[in-house]
Amino acid sequence: MLEKQGYRYIAGVDEVGRGALAGPVVAAAVILPCDIDAPWLGLVRDSKQLSPKKRELLFHHIHEIAISIGIGMADCKIIDARGIVRATQMAMRLAIEQLSPSPRLSL
Repeated sequence: MLEKQGYRYIAGVDEVGRGALAGPVVAAAVILPCDIDAPWLGLVRDSKQLSPKKRELLFHHIHEIAISIGIGMADCKIIDARGIVRATQMAMRLAIEQLSPSPRLSL
């Protein structure tokens, strides 16, 4: 649908670590091919809903097919200084900035 609107590179972005008592918040951004037809794609869910074994399986599949992957992190000092929402946004922005090619849309 978005590809038909002219978007070629669409990034999916999500974070982990939010809600933890200590430690960083980490975000990942991924651009996958628009025409992907992989049997494992239906298994993709929020990582908290996946077993460690399924997360590992999907990690490898995503790395094999991804156009680009970026990782961003905000440590506990940033969380304490700016709050969890801004730290999460910062980690997501850092992850997106690492993508090449740059996405035209981030979801």
